[in-house]
Amino acid sequence: MHAFISPADQLRAILAGESCQVMPCCFDALSARLVERAGFPLTFMSGFSVAAARAALPDTGLLTVTEMLDQGRSICSAVRIPVIGDGDTGHGNAANVQRTMHQFARAGFAGIMLEDQLAPKRCGHTGVKEVVSREEALGRIRAAAAARAEGADLVIVARTDARSALAASHGDEAALEEALWRLKAFAELGADVLFLEAPRSEAELRRFCAEVPGWRMANMLEGGFTPLLPPAQLAAMGFRLAAYPLTLLSCAAAAMQAALADLAAGRPPERMLEFAELRELVGFDQYDAMLQAHARSSL
Repeated sequence: MHAFISPADQLRAILAGESCQVMPCCFDALSARLVERAGFPLTFMSGFSVAAARAALPDTGLLTVTEMLDQGRSICSAVRIPVIGDGDTGHGNAANVQRTMHQFARAGFAGIMLEDQLAPKRCGHTGVKEVVSREEALGRIRAAAAARAEGADLVIVARTDARSALAASHGDEAALEEALWRLKAFAELGADVLFLEAPRSEAELRRFCAEVPGWRMANMLEGGFTPLLPPAQLAAMGFRLAAYPLTLLSCAAAAMQAALADLAAGRPPERMLEFAELRELVGFDQYDAMLQAHARSSL
């Protein structure tokens, strides 16, 4: 028998490597399965994408923790690769953060991302205006670390949006300084992965890697504030994860729009899976094989 390896330990083993892992972000069980089948060793449940796919809503804190957990359980059950979940602000005070940690661990996640925005939060590339105080931001990560010590075995991804939120009031340089201060403090409190959201230049990405210890994550959002760099360049800077939060959602939406245009024009869509491929993807072949095996074993 094979020894059980927890999702969190699977993720830690990946992060312990030397390369920068490309991490496509999923939004449901099917997209997660496609990530796994494409050979990627991990995925991330994008809050933006879940809000869009599940409720056709913007990523502005409108989905509840219950809805995120429900989506997460389906995703984690559909794949064997580790999944990081978007925990937003932790959904309340320190006690809420701890409960969210335990809920995400029970749902099957390998990690959780927690951020320092003021609730209700919003996508970091759509005009973040406010972050909580240093004390509250540190309290969230401190509470998460305590929950982990109590058994909520999750890799903690600590994110700051201070770079965007404070730029108008403090200036770009001071906003970046505050963001880096917070990330270093998060690392000291036990955060495993550090995430500077929406840096504006390659120079800011390099400074993040030079000054903040630990495993670092870059967010490669097409059309966002941060320059899109190839994984090899991010690895050379010192990043361990390169997240692609909206690539699959955007491509899926574009493909569906194209298919609908074809149908409206009275023609079948040109690009689609064969029915046999779709049946196999969702498990019909495996299901039928299982039934046949059990039928034979009953004789």
